[in-house]
Amino acid sequence: MAFQVPITIHQAIKHIRKEEYVLPAIQREFVWNEHQIASLFDSLMRGYPIGSLLSWRIDKDHCNSYIFYRFLRNYHQRDNPHNKRTDLTGEESVTAILDGQQRLTSLYIGLKGSYASKLPYYRWDSPKAFPVRHLYLNLLQPAADRGVGLDYDFRLLTKKNAQNQPGFHWFRVKNTLGFNSLRDINVYLRNKEDLIDQEYPEQCLVGLYEAICLVNTIHFYQEEEQDLDKVLNIFIRMNSAGTPLSYSDLLLSIATSQWKTIDARKVIHDLVDELNRIGAGFNLNKNFVLKSCLVLADISNIGFKVTNFTRENSEEIESAWPGISDALTLAVNLISQFGYNRHTLRANNALIPIAYYLYNKKRHKHQTYLTSDHFAGDRNSVYKWVTQALLKTGTFGGGVDTVLRAARKTIKDSQSSTFPEQELYDSFARIGRGLRFEEEELEDLLDQSYGSSLTYSVLSLLYPGVDVSFRFHEDHIFPLKLLTHKRLADAGVPEDKVEDYMNRRNRIANLQLLEGDHNSAKGTKMPHVWLRDHFTPEEIEAWKRRNFIEHIPESITGFLDFYESRRDKMKVRLAKSLGVSLPVDALPSGESG
Repeated sequence: MAFQVPITIHQAIKHIRKEEYVLPAIQREFVWNEHQIASLFDSLMRGYPIGSLLSWRIDKDHCNSYIFYRFLRNYHQRDNPHNKRTDLTGEESVTAILDGQQRLTSLYIGLKGSYASKLPYYRWDSPKAFPVRHLYLNLLQPAADRGVGLDYDFRLLTKKNAQNQPGFHWFRVKNTLGFNSLRDINVYLRNKEDLIDQEYPEQCLVGLYEAICLVNTIHFYQEEEQDLDKVLNIFIRMNSAGTPLSYSDLLLSIATSQWKTIDARKVIHDLVDELNRIGAGFNLNKNFVLKSCLVLADISNIGFKVTNFTRENSEEIESAWPGISDALTLAVNLISQFGYNRHTLRANNALIPIAYYLYNKKRHKHQTYLTSDHFAGDRNSVYKWVTQALLKTGTFGGGVDTVLRAARKTIKDSQSSTFPEQELYDSFARIGRGLRFEEEELEDLLDQSYGSSLTYSVLSLLYPGVDVSFRFHEDHIFPLKLLTHKRLADAGVPEDKVEDYMNRRNRIANLQLLEGDHNSAKGTKMPHVWLRDHFTPEEIEAWKRRNFIEHIPESITGFLDFYESRRDKMKVRLAKSLGVSLPVDALPSGESG
Protein backbone atom coordinates (compact mmCIF):
# COMPACT_ATOMS: atom_id res chain seq x y z
CA MET A 1 0.00 0.00 0.00
CA ALA A 2 1.59 3.29 -1.11
CA PHE A 3 0.87 6.94 -0.38
CA GLN A 4 -0.10 8.83 -3.56
CA VAL A 5 0.72 12.40 -4.60
CA PRO A 6 -2.14 14.58 -3.30
CA ILE A 7 -4.49 16.23 -5.80
CA THR A 8 -7.06 19.02 -5.76
CA ILE A 9 -10.77 18.47 -5.35
CA HIS A 10 -11.26 19.83 -8.88
CA GLN A 11 -8.96 17.12 -10.23
CA ALA A 12 -10.79 14.44 -8.24
CA ILE A 13 -14.12 15.66 -9.66
CA LYS A 14 -12.74 15.32 -13.19
CA HIS A 15 -11.62 11.76 -12.46
CA ILE A 16 -15.11 10.91 -11.15
CA ARG A 17 -16.84 12.47 -14.17
CA LYS A 18 -14.65 10.48 -16.57
CA GLU A 19 -15.28 7.30 -14.53
CA GLU A 20 -11.60 6.99 -13.78
CA TYR A 21 -12.69 6.82 -10.14
CA VAL A 22 -15.37 4.18 -9.57
CA LEU A 23 -16.94 2.33 -6.67
CA PRO A 24 -16.44 -1.41 -6.15
CA ALA A 25 -19.52 -3.52 -5.53
CA ILE A 26 -18.40 -4.12 -1.96
CA GLN A 27 -19.03 -0.44 -1.17
CA ARG A 28 -22.24 0.61 0.51
CA GLU A 29 -24.48 3.31 -0.90
CA PHE A 30 -24.48 7.04 -0.26
CA VAL A 31 -25.90 7.79 3.19
CA TRP A 32 -24.75 11.28 4.13
CA ASN A 33 -27.40 13.91 4.88
CA GLU A 34 -27.49 17.57 3.92
CA HIS A 35 -25.88 18.74 7.16
CA GLN A 36 -22.92 16.42 6.60
CA ILE A 37 -22.50 17.78 3.08
CA ALA A 38 -22.57 21.39 4.30
CA SER A 39 -20.16 20.55 7.14
CA LEU A 40 -17.68 19.00 4.69
CA PHE A 41 -17.55 22.19 2.60
CA ASP A 42 -17.37 24.30 5.76
CA SER A 43 -14.36 22.24 6.92
CA LEU A 44 -12.64 22.83 3.59
CA MET A 45 -13.17 26.59 3.87
CA ARG A 46 -11.75 26.59 7.40
CA GLY A 47 -8.66 24.67 6.29
CA TYR A 48 -9.48 21.56 8.28
CA PRO A 49 -8.17 18.20 6.99
CA ILE A 50 -10.90 15.90 5.70
CA GLY A 51 -8.93 12.70 6.17
CA SER A 52 -7.02 10.40 3.89
CA LEU A 53 -8.84 8.15 1.43
CA LEU A 54 -8.08 4.57 0.49
CA SER A 55 -8.09 3.60 -3.17
CA TRP A 56 -7.57 0.39 -5.08
CA ARG A 57 -5.89 0.53 -8.47
CA ILE A 58 -7.29 -2.11 -10.81
CA ASP A 59 -5.16 -3.06 -13.79
CA LYS A 60 -6.92 -2.86 -17.14
CA ASP A 61 -6.62 -6.65 -17.45
CA HIS A 62 -8.78 -7.06 -14.31
CA CYS A 63 -11.36 -4.33 -14.90
CA ASN A 64 -13.86 -6.73 -16.45
CA SER A 65 -13.43 -9.29 -13.68
CA TYR A 66 -15.34 -7.33 -11.06
CA ILE A 67 -18.50 -5.24 -10.74
CA PHE A 68 -18.18 -1.47 -10.38
CA TYR A 69 -20.58 1.43 -9.94
CA ARG A 70 -20.65 5.11 -10.86
CA PHE A 71 -20.66 7.85 -8.25
CA LEU A 72 -24.04 9.44 -7.60
CA ARG A 73 -24.35 12.89 -9.10
CA ASN A 74 -28.03 13.70 -8.61
CA TYR A 75 -29.15 12.06 -5.39
CA HIS A 76 -32.91 11.56 -4.95
CA GLN A 77 -33.97 9.74 -1.81
CA ARG A 78 -36.97 8.12 -3.51
CA ASP A 79 -36.28 8.08 -7.25
CA ASN A 80 -32.49 7.84 -7.49
CA PRO A 81 -30.89 6.57 -4.25
CA HIS A 82 -28.84 3.79 -5.85
CA ASN A 83 -25.57 3.94 -7.75
CA LYS A 84 -25.74 2.79 -11.35
CA ARG A 85 -23.52 0.03 -12.60
CA THR A 86 -20.75 1.00 -15.00
CA ASP A 87 -19.35 -1.23 -17.73
CA LEU A 88 -15.63 -0.60 -17.97
CA THR A 89 -14.00 -1.04 -21.34
CA GLY A 90 -10.82 -2.56 -19.95
CA GLU A 91 -8.74 -0.26 -22.14
CA GLU A 92 -7.37 1.67 -19.15
CA SER A 93 -6.79 0.95 -15.49
CA VAL A 94 -9.19 2.52 -13.02
CA THR A 95 -9.14 3.53 -9.38
CA ALA A 96 -11.79 2.07 -7.07
CA ILE A 97 -12.54 3.98 -3.86
CA LEU A 98 -12.49 1.68 -0.82
CA ASP A 99 -12.73 4.39 1.84
CA GLY A 100 -13.89 7.93 1.17
CA GLN A 101 -16.98 7.35 -0.95
CA GLN A 102 -19.23 9.52 1.26
CA ARG A 103 -16.81 12.46 1.13
CA LEU A 104 -16.17 12.22 -2.61
CA THR A 105 -19.87 11.77 -3.42
CA SER A 106 -20.73 14.79 -1.26
CA LEU A 107 -18.12 16.86 -3.10
CA TYR A 108 -19.44 15.64 -6.45
CA ILE A 109 -23.05 16.46 -5.53
CA GLY A 110 -22.09 19.89 -4.23
CA LEU A 111 -19.97 20.79 -7.25
CA LYS A 112 -21.75 18.99 -10.08
CA GLY A 113 -25.10 17.62 -8.99
CA SER A 114 -28.17 17.94 -6.79
CA TYR A 115 -29.75 16.55 -3.64
CA ALA A 116 -33.41 15.69 -2.98
CA SER A 117 -34.56 14.32 0.36
CA LYS A 118 -38.09 14.00 1.71
CA LEU A 119 -39.66 17.00 3.39
CA PRO A 120 -41.48 16.29 6.67
CA TYR A 121 -45.27 15.99 6.67
CA TYR A 122 -45.51 15.10 2.97
CA ARG A 123 -46.54 11.71 1.66
CA TRP A 124 -43.86 9.72 -0.14
CA ASP A 125 -45.91 9.75 -3.35
CA SER A 126 -46.45 13.52 -3.26
CA PRO A 127 -44.78 15.37 -6.18
CA LYS A 128 -43.81 18.12 -3.70
CA ALA A 129 -42.18 15.81 -1.16
CA PHE A 130 -38.70 15.76 -2.76
CA PRO A 131 -37.68 19.22 -4.03
CA VAL A 132 -34.43 19.20 -5.99
CA ARG A 133 -31.79 21.34 -4.28
CA HIS A 134 -28.28 22.54 -5.07
CA LEU A 135 -25.48 23.67 -2.78
CA TYR A 136 -25.16 27.42 -2.22
CA LEU A 137 -22.93 29.67 -0.09
CA ASN A 138 -24.15 32.97 1.34
CA LEU A 139 -21.53 35.60 0.42
CA LEU A 140 -22.90 38.38 2.61
CA GLN A 141 -22.63 37.02 6.12
CA PRO A 142 -21.40 34.00 8.13
CA ALA A 143 -23.74 31.25 9.24
CA ALA A 144 -26.22 32.37 11.86
CA ASP A 145 -26.31 30.42 15.11
CA ARG A 146 -28.41 27.57 13.75
CA GLY A 147 -26.99 25.03 16.17
CA VAL A 148 -25.17 23.19 13.40
CA GLY A 149 -21.59 24.24 14.08
CA LEU A 150 -20.93 25.97 10.73
CA ASP A 151 -18.85 29.13 10.24
CA TYR A 152 -19.86 29.51 6.59
CA ASP A 153 -23.49 29.50 5.53
CA PHE A 154 -23.63 26.54 3.15
CA ARG A 155 -27.13 25.34 2.38
CA LEU A 156 -28.87 23.01 -0.05
CA LEU A 157 -31.59 25.15 -1.59
CA THR A 158 -34.10 25.03 -4.41
CA LYS A 159 -33.69 27.66 -7.12
CA LYS A 160 -36.74 29.46 -5.72
CA ASN A 161 -35.30 29.60 -2.20
CA ALA A 162 -31.92 30.75 -3.48
CA GLN A 163 -33.28 34.15 -4.56
CA ASN A 164 -31.15 36.99 -3.17
CA GLN A 165 -32.62 39.26 -0.51
CA PRO A 166 -31.23 41.63 2.12
CA GLY A 167 -28.47 39.85 4.02
CA PHE A 168 -28.24 36.98 1.53
CA HIS A 169 -26.39 36.61 -1.74
CA TRP A 170 -26.55 32.95 -2.65
CA PHE A 171 -23.61 31.78 -4.75
CA ARG A 172 -24.05 28.38 -6.34
CA VAL A 173 -20.98 26.37 -5.32
CA LYS A 174 -20.89 24.64 -8.71
CA ASN A 175 -19.86 27.95 -10.31
CA THR A 176 -16.51 27.77 -8.48
CA LEU A 177 -15.36 25.35 -11.17
CA GLY A 178 -15.87 28.12 -13.74
CA PHE A 179 -13.16 30.30 -12.18
CA ASN A 180 -9.75 29.96 -13.80
CA SER A 181 -7.95 32.54 -11.67
CA LEU A 182 -8.41 35.08 -8.90
CA ARG A 183 -9.06 37.65 -11.64
CA ASP A 184 -12.29 35.80 -12.52
CA ILE A 185 -13.42 36.20 -8.91
CA ASN A 186 -12.76 39.95 -9.04
CA VAL A 187 -14.81 40.20 -12.24
CA TYR A 188 -17.70 38.34 -10.59
CA LEU A 189 -17.62 40.64 -7.53
CA ARG A 190 -17.50 43.84 -9.63
CA ASN A 191 -20.60 42.76 -11.52
CA LYS A 192 -22.70 42.29 -8.35
CA GLU A 193 -23.85 45.56 -6.83
CA ASP A 194 -24.51 44.07 -3.41
CA LEU A 195 -20.96 42.65 -3.24
CA ILE A 196 -18.83 45.60 -4.43
CA ASP A 197 -16.22 46.90 -1.99
CA GLN A 198 -17.01 44.34 0.70
CA GLU A 199 -14.33 42.21 2.31
CA TYR A 200 -16.41 39.17 3.33
CA PRO A 201 -17.67 38.16 -0.17
CA GLU A 202 -14.12 38.27 -1.53
CA GLN A 203 -12.85 36.25 1.45
CA CYS A 204 -15.53 33.62 0.83
CA LEU A 205 -14.98 33.26 -2.91
CA VAL A 206 -11.20 33.25 -2.71
CA GLY A 207 -11.28 30.72 0.12
CA LEU A 208 -13.72 28.48 -1.75
CA TYR A 209 -11.75 28.70 -5.00
CA GLU A 210 -8.47 27.88 -3.26
CA ALA A 211 -10.01 24.95 -1.35
CA ILE A 212 -11.53 23.45 -4.50
CA CYS A 213 -9.08 24.32 -7.24
CA LEU A 214 -5.67 25.15 -5.79
CA VAL A 215 -4.98 23.24 -2.57
CA ASN A 216 -4.03 19.56 -2.87
CA THR A 217 -6.64 18.39 -0.37
CA ILE A 218 -7.23 14.81 -1.55
CA HIS A 219 -4.75 12.39 -0.03
CA PHE A 220 -4.83 8.73 -1.06
CA TYR A 221 -3.31 5.55 0.23
CA GLN A 222 -3.48 3.18 -2.73
CA GLU A 223 -3.68 -0.62 -2.71
CA GLU A 224 -2.13 -2.32 -5.72
CA GLU A 225 -3.23 -5.92 -4.96
CA GLN A 226 -5.48 -7.39 -7.68
CA ASP A 227 -7.02 -10.24 -5.64
CA LEU A 228 -10.52 -9.21 -4.54
CA ASP A 229 -10.48 -11.52 -1.54
CA LYS A 230 -7.43 -9.75 -0.15
CA VAL A 231 -8.95 -6.36 -0.88
CA LEU A 232 -12.16 -7.50 0.81
CA ASN A 233 -10.22 -8.37 3.95
CA ILE A 234 -8.78 -4.85 4.00
CA PHE A 235 -12.26 -3.41 3.51
CA ILE A 236 -13.71 -5.49 6.35
CA ARG A 237 -10.82 -4.61 8.64
CA MET A 238 -11.42 -0.92 8.02
CA ASN A 239 -15.18 -0.92 8.31
CA SER A 240 -16.26 -3.61 10.78
CA ALA A 241 -14.74 -1.93 13.83
CA GLY A 242 -16.53 1.38 13.51
CA THR A 243 -20.18 2.37 13.42
CA PRO A 244 -20.50 4.46 10.24
CA LEU A 245 -20.90 1.37 8.06
CA SER A 246 -23.96 -0.64 9.03
CA TYR A 247 -23.58 -4.38 9.43
CA SER A 248 -26.07 -5.03 6.66
CA ASP A 249 -23.95 -2.88 4.34
CA LEU A 250 -20.91 -4.94 5.22
CA LEU A 251 -22.72 -8.24 4.72
CA LEU A 252 -24.17 -7.06 1.44
CA SER A 253 -20.68 -6.10 0.35
CA ILE A 254 -19.45 -9.61 1.08
CA ALA A 255 -22.36 -11.24 -0.71
CA THR A 256 -21.82 -8.98 -3.70
CA SER A 257 -18.18 -10.00 -3.97
CA GLN A 258 -19.01 -13.71 -3.83
CA TRP A 259 -22.04 -14.12 -6.09
CA LYS A 260 -20.90 -15.31 -9.49
CA THR A 261 -23.75 -14.80 -11.96
CA ILE A 262 -26.08 -12.32 -10.23
CA ASP A 263 -25.32 -8.74 -9.20
CA ALA A 264 -26.30 -9.14 -5.52
CA ARG A 265 -26.22 -5.45 -4.76
CA LYS A 266 -28.57 -4.57 -7.61
CA VAL A 267 -31.10 -7.37 -7.17
CA ILE A 268 -31.32 -6.91 -3.38
CA HIS A 269 -31.79 -3.15 -3.66
CA ASP A 270 -34.31 -3.62 -6.47
CA LEU A 271 -36.22 -6.17 -4.40
CA VAL A 272 -36.34 -3.88 -1.35
CA ASP A 273 -37.73 -1.08 -3.55
CA GLU A 274 -40.27 -3.41 -5.12
CA LEU A 275 -41.46 -4.80 -1.77
CA ASN A 276 -41.85 -1.32 -0.31
CA ARG A 277 -44.09 -0.26 -3.21
CA ILE A 278 -46.60 -3.07 -2.68
CA GLY A 279 -50.07 -2.02 -1.54
CA ALA A 280 -50.07 1.01 0.75
CA GLY A 281 -46.30 0.67 1.17
CA PHE A 282 -43.91 -1.04 3.59
CA ASN A 283 -40.70 -0.14 5.40
CA LEU A 284 -38.46 -3.11 4.63
CA ASN A 285 -34.70 -2.88 4.18
CA LYS A 286 -31.52 -4.79 3.31
CA ASN A 287 -31.36 -6.28 6.81
CA PHE A 288 -34.73 -7.91 6.29
CA VAL A 289 -33.81 -9.35 2.88
CA LEU A 290 -30.41 -10.64 4.03
CA LYS A 291 -31.91 -12.29 7.10
CA SER A 292 -34.60 -13.83 4.88
CA CYS A 293 -31.87 -15.19 2.60
CA LEU A 294 -30.22 -17.02 5.49
CA VAL A 295 -33.55 -18.51 6.62
CA LEU A 296 -35.00 -19.44 3.23
CA ALA A 297 -31.75 -20.89 1.90
CA ASP A 298 -31.67 -23.20 4.96
CA ILE A 299 -28.33 -21.87 6.18
CA SER A 300 -27.88 -23.57 9.56
CA ASN A 301 -26.67 -20.49 11.44
CA ILE A 302 -28.87 -17.50 10.63
CA GLY A 303 -27.06 -15.03 12.89
CA PHE A 304 -26.12 -11.69 11.37
CA LYS A 305 -22.40 -12.43 11.29
CA VAL A 306 -19.70 -12.08 8.67
CA THR A 307 -18.74 -15.72 9.26
CA ASN A 308 -22.19 -16.88 8.12
CA PHE A 309 -21.70 -15.32 4.69
CA THR A 310 -19.01 -17.77 3.64
CA ARG A 311 -18.42 -18.44 -0.01
CA GLU A 312 -20.29 -21.75 0.32
CA ASN A 313 -23.30 -20.11 1.99
CA SER A 314 -23.28 -17.27 -0.52
CA GLU A 315 -23.40 -19.79 -3.36
CA GLU A 316 -26.41 -21.47 -1.71
CA ILE A 317 -28.19 -18.14 -1.43
CA GLU A 318 -27.34 -17.15 -4.99
CA SER A 319 -28.67 -20.47 -6.27
CA ALA A 320 -31.89 -20.05 -4.31
CA TRP A 321 -32.29 -16.33 -5.06
CA PRO A 322 -35.02 -16.50 -7.75
CA GLY A 323 -37.25 -18.53 -5.42
CA ILE A 324 -36.36 -16.39 -2.40
CA SER A 325 -37.24 -13.24 -4.30
CA ASP A 326 -40.56 -14.68 -5.50
CA ALA A 327 -41.48 -15.97 -2.03
CA LEU A 328 -40.76 -12.63 -0.35
CA THR A 329 -42.75 -10.79 -2.98
CA LEU A 330 -45.69 -13.18 -2.52
CA ALA A 331 -45.48 -12.90 1.28
CA VAL A 332 -45.60 -9.10 1.20
CA ASN A 333 -48.46 -9.15 -1.31
CA LEU A 334 -50.30 -11.56 0.97
CA ILE A 335 -49.80 -9.45 4.09
CA SER A 336 -50.87 -6.39 2.10
CA GLN A 337 -53.99 -8.29 1.08
CA PHE A 338 -54.67 -8.74 4.81
CA GLY A 339 -54.67 -4.94 5.10
CA TYR A 340 -51.20 -4.45 6.59
CA ASN A 341 -48.73 -1.73 5.58
CA ARG A 342 -45.71 0.19 6.89
CA HIS A 343 -47.80 1.67 9.73
CA THR A 344 -49.57 -1.48 10.92
CA LEU A 345 -46.93 -4.19 10.41
CA ARG A 346 -45.17 -3.77 13.76
CA ALA A 347 -42.59 -6.54 13.20
CA ASN A 348 -41.14 -7.02 9.72
CA ASN A 349 -39.57 -10.33 10.76
CA ALA A 350 -43.08 -11.81 11.08
CA LEU A 351 -43.00 -12.02 7.27
CA ILE A 352 -40.04 -14.40 7.21
CA PRO A 353 -41.82 -17.58 8.44
CA ILE A 354 -44.60 -16.85 5.93
CA ALA A 355 -42.06 -16.45 3.12
CA TYR A 356 -40.29 -19.63 4.22
CA TYR A 357 -43.58 -21.57 4.13
CA LEU A 358 -44.39 -20.23 0.65
CA TYR A 359 -40.87 -21.09 -0.55
CA ASN A 360 -40.51 -24.48 1.17
CA LYS A 361 -43.94 -25.70 0.06
CA LYS A 362 -43.51 -24.24 -3.44
CA ARG A 363 -46.52 -21.97 -3.01
CA HIS A 364 -44.60 -19.17 -4.74
CA LYS A 365 -44.88 -21.15 -7.97
CA HIS A 366 -48.68 -20.85 -7.93
CA GLN A 367 -49.64 -17.61 -9.66
CA THR A 368 -53.19 -17.83 -8.27
CA TYR A 369 -52.20 -18.27 -4.63
CA LEU A 370 -53.51 -14.84 -3.65
CA THR A 371 -56.90 -15.27 -5.30
CA SER A 372 -57.74 -18.94 -5.77
CA ASP A 373 -60.50 -20.49 -3.62
CA HIS A 374 -58.31 -23.57 -3.45
CA PHE A 375 -55.90 -21.67 -1.18
CA ALA A 376 -58.53 -19.73 0.79
CA GLY A 377 -58.15 -21.92 3.91
CA ASP A 378 -54.38 -21.67 3.64
CA ARG A 379 -54.50 -17.88 3.47
CA ASN A 380 -56.89 -17.74 6.42
CA SER A 381 -54.52 -19.84 8.54
CA VAL A 382 -51.63 -17.54 7.68
CA TYR A 383 -53.78 -14.51 8.56
CA LYS A 384 -54.82 -15.86 11.97
CA TRP A 385 -51.29 -16.86 12.90
CA VAL A 386 -49.58 -13.64 11.84
CA THR A 387 -52.24 -11.45 13.45
CA GLN A 388 -51.83 -13.21 16.79
CA ALA A 389 -48.05 -13.09 16.49
CA LEU A 390 -48.19 -9.34 15.85
CA LEU A 391 -50.59 -8.75 18.74
CA LYS A 392 -48.51 -10.71 21.24
CA THR A 393 -45.89 -8.38 22.69
CA GLY A 394 -42.31 -9.57 22.21
CA THR A 395 -42.95 -12.40 19.75
CA PHE A 396 -40.38 -11.03 17.31
CA GLY A 397 -38.42 -8.97 19.82
CA GLY A 398 -35.07 -9.93 21.33
CA GLY A 399 -33.70 -13.35 20.43
CA VAL A 400 -35.47 -13.30 17.08
CA ASP A 401 -33.06 -15.87 15.60
CA THR A 402 -34.35 -18.49 18.06
CA VAL A 403 -37.91 -17.70 16.95
CA LEU A 404 -37.07 -17.89 13.24
CA ARG A 405 -35.18 -21.18 13.63
CA ALA A 406 -38.12 -22.70 15.52
CA ALA A 407 -40.57 -21.52 12.87
CA ARG A 408 -38.36 -22.83 10.06
CA LYS A 409 -37.98 -26.27 11.63
CA THR A 410 -41.71 -26.52 12.32
CA ILE A 411 -42.64 -25.60 8.76
CA LYS A 412 -40.00 -27.85 7.24
CA ASP A 413 -40.96 -30.88 9.37
CA SER A 414 -44.71 -30.40 9.00
CA GLN A 415 -46.59 -33.09 7.09
CA SER A 416 -49.59 -30.81 6.67
CA SER A 417 -50.55 -29.77 3.16
CA THR A 418 -51.55 -26.34 4.46
CA PHE A 419 -49.97 -23.66 6.62
CA PRO A 420 -49.15 -25.38 9.95
CA GLU A 421 -50.88 -22.84 12.16
CA GLN A 422 -51.39 -25.03 15.23
CA GLU A 423 -47.93 -26.57 14.98
CA LEU A 424 -46.42 -23.09 15.01
CA TYR A 425 -48.41 -22.17 18.12
CA ASP A 426 -47.03 -25.29 19.82
CA SER A 427 -43.42 -24.70 18.77
CA PHE A 428 -43.52 -21.05 19.85
CA ALA A 429 -44.84 -22.14 23.25
CA ARG A 430 -41.93 -24.56 23.63
CA ILE A 431 -39.38 -21.74 23.25
CA GLY A 432 -41.22 -19.42 25.62
CA ARG A 433 -42.93 -17.33 22.94
CA GLY A 434 -46.41 -18.76 23.32
CA LEU A 435 -49.23 -16.94 21.57
CA ARG A 436 -51.79 -17.69 24.25
CA PHE A 437 -53.51 -14.59 25.64
CA GLU A 438 -54.85 -13.81 29.11
CA GLU A 439 -57.86 -11.66 29.97
CA GLU A 440 -55.60 -8.82 31.15
CA GLU A 441 -54.02 -8.68 27.71
CA LEU A 442 -57.46 -8.29 26.13
CA GLU A 443 -57.98 -5.21 28.29
CA ASP A 444 -54.71 -3.74 27.04
CA LEU A 445 -55.57 -4.51 23.43
CA LEU A 446 -59.01 -2.90 23.70
CA ASP A 447 -57.41 0.23 25.15
CA GLN A 448 -55.23 0.74 22.07
CA SER A 449 -55.61 4.12 20.43
CA TYR A 450 -56.21 5.30 16.89
CA GLY A 451 -52.97 5.09 14.90
CA SER A 452 -51.29 2.53 17.15
CA SER A 453 -49.51 -0.27 15.28
CA LEU A 454 -51.68 -2.76 17.22
CA THR A 455 -55.01 -1.12 16.51
CA TYR A 456 -55.45 -2.41 12.99
CA SER A 457 -54.69 -6.01 14.05
CA VAL A 458 -57.32 -5.80 16.82
CA LEU A 459 -59.94 -4.32 14.51
CA SER A 460 -59.27 -6.90 11.80
CA LEU A 461 -59.98 -9.68 14.32
CA LEU A 462 -63.15 -7.92 15.43
CA TYR A 463 -64.37 -7.69 11.83
CA PRO A 464 -63.75 -11.22 10.50
CA GLY A 465 -66.24 -10.78 7.67
CA VAL A 466 -64.59 -7.67 6.23
CA ASP A 467 -62.63 -8.17 3.02
CA VAL A 468 -59.51 -6.25 4.03
CA SER A 469 -58.10 -6.41 0.51
CA PHE A 470 -60.33 -3.38 -0.15
CA ARG A 471 -59.29 0.03 1.15
CA PHE A 472 -60.60 0.34 4.71
CA HIS A 473 -59.98 3.19 7.13
CA GLU A 474 -59.82 3.20 10.91
CA ASP A 475 -62.79 5.46 11.47
CA HIS A 476 -64.17 7.17 14.59
CA ILE A 477 -67.85 6.30 15.03
CA PHE A 478 -68.32 9.46 17.09
CA PRO A 479 -66.10 12.02 15.31
CA LEU A 480 -63.34 13.64 17.35
CA LYS A 481 -64.66 17.13 16.66
CA LEU A 482 -67.81 16.25 18.59
CA LEU A 483 -65.81 15.17 21.63
CA THR A 484 -63.83 18.31 22.42
CA HIS A 485 -63.89 19.88 25.86
CA LYS A 486 -66.04 22.80 24.62
CA ARG A 487 -68.55 20.65 22.71
CA LEU A 488 -68.98 18.32 25.67
CA ALA A 489 -69.41 21.17 28.16
CA ASP A 490 -71.90 22.90 25.86
CA ALA A 491 -73.88 19.64 25.59
CA GLY A 492 -74.25 19.51 29.36
CA VAL A 493 -71.66 16.86 30.24
CA PRO A 494 -70.62 17.43 33.90
CA GLU A 495 -67.13 18.89 34.25
CA ASP A 496 -65.92 15.91 36.27
CA LYS A 497 -66.95 13.57 33.41
CA VAL A 498 -65.52 15.51 30.46
CA GLU A 499 -62.07 13.94 30.87
CA ASP A 500 -63.61 10.44 30.83
CA TYR A 501 -65.27 11.18 27.49
CA MET A 502 -62.12 12.63 25.97
CA ASN A 503 -59.94 9.75 27.20
CA ARG A 504 -62.12 7.26 25.32
CA ARG A 505 -62.72 9.09 22.07
CA ASN A 506 -59.57 7.68 20.36
CA ARG A 507 -59.78 4.11 21.65
CA ILE A 508 -60.91 0.99 19.87
CA ALA A 509 -64.48 0.97 21.19
CA ASN A 510 -65.05 4.20 19.25
CA LEU A 511 -63.40 2.87 16.09
CA GLN A 512 -64.62 0.80 13.16
CA LEU A 513 -63.22 -0.42 9.86
CA LEU A 514 -64.98 1.63 7.23
CA GLU A 515 -64.61 1.67 3.46
CA GLY A 516 -62.87 4.79 2.20
CA ASP A 517 -65.87 6.11 0.23
CA HIS A 518 -68.16 5.86 3.26
CA ASN A 519 -65.54 7.49 5.46
CA SER A 520 -65.31 10.48 3.13
CA ALA A 521 -69.08 10.93 3.20
CA LYS A 522 -69.35 10.54 6.97
CA GLY A 523 -67.45 13.68 7.90
CA THR A 524 -68.24 15.03 11.38
CA LYS A 525 -71.87 13.95 11.55
CA MET A 526 -73.36 12.29 14.60
CA PRO A 527 -73.53 8.54 13.83
CA HIS A 528 -77.36 8.40 13.87
CA VAL A 529 -77.50 11.27 11.33
CA TRP A 530 -74.90 9.70 9.03
CA LEU A 531 -76.72 6.35 9.11
CA ARG A 532 -80.10 7.92 8.48
CA ASP A 533 -78.77 9.89 5.49
CA HIS A 534 -76.96 7.02 3.77
CA PHE A 535 -78.59 3.70 4.65
CA THR A 536 -81.96 1.98 4.72
CA PRO A 537 -83.42 0.81 8.05
CA GLU A 538 -82.43 -2.77 7.21
CA GLU A 539 -78.86 -1.71 6.40
CA ILE A 540 -78.68 0.24 9.65
CA GLU A 541 -79.67 -2.82 11.66
CA ALA A 542 -77.08 -4.91 9.84
CA TRP A 543 -74.45 -2.24 10.54
CA LYS A 544 -75.34 -2.26 14.23
CA ARG A 545 -75.02 -6.04 14.45
CA ARG A 546 -71.69 -5.96 12.61
CA ASN A 547 -70.37 -3.22 14.89
CA PHE A 548 -71.42 -4.65 18.30
CA ILE A 549 -73.99 -1.89 18.84
CA GLU A 550 -77.43 -2.20 20.42
CA HIS A 551 -78.39 1.45 20.67
CA ILE A 552 -77.13 4.61 18.95
CA PRO A 553 -77.54 7.69 21.15
CA GLU A 554 -78.81 10.83 19.47
CA SER A 555 -76.98 13.07 21.92
CA ILE A 556 -73.26 13.25 22.61
CA THR A 557 -74.07 12.85 26.29
CA GLY A 558 -74.83 9.19 25.57
CA PHE A 559 -71.33 8.49 24.29
CA LEU A 560 -69.93 7.07 27.52
CA ASP A 561 -72.68 4.46 27.92
CA PHE A 562 -72.39 3.63 24.20
CA TYR A 563 -68.62 3.18 24.56
CA GLU A 564 -68.74 0.89 27.61
CA SER A 565 -71.51 -1.28 26.15
CA ARG A 566 -69.71 -1.69 22.84
CA ARG A 567 -66.37 -2.37 24.54
CA ASP A 568 -67.90 -5.23 26.57
CA LYS A 569 -69.23 -6.87 23.41
CA MET A 570 -65.92 -6.37 21.60
CA LYS A 571 -64.12 -8.05 24.46
CA VAL A 572 -66.26 -11.17 24.04
CA ARG A 573 -65.57 -11.26 20.29
CA LEU A 574 -61.83 -10.71 20.79
CA ALA A 575 -61.70 -13.40 23.48
CA LYS A 576 -63.32 -15.86 21.10
CA SER A 577 -60.90 -14.98 18.30
CA LEU A 578 -57.86 -15.39 20.57
CA GLY A 579 -59.11 -18.45 22.44
CA VAL A 580 -59.48 -16.74 25.82
CA SER A 581 -62.07 -18.12 28.26
CA LEU A 582 -63.84 -15.34 30.16
CA PRO A 583 -65.43 -15.85 33.58
CA VAL A 584 -69.21 -15.68 33.55
CA ASP A 585 -69.28 -12.51 35.64
CA ALA A 586 -67.11 -10.76 33.02
CA LEU A 587 -69.64 -11.37 30.25
CA PRO A 588 -72.27 -8.81 29.22
CA SER A 589 -75.82 -9.85 29.85
CA GLY A 590 -77.08 -12.30 27.22
CA GLU A 591 -73.56 -13.44 26.28
CA SER A 592 -72.01 -16.83 26.90
CA GLY A 593 -68.30 -17.60 27.28
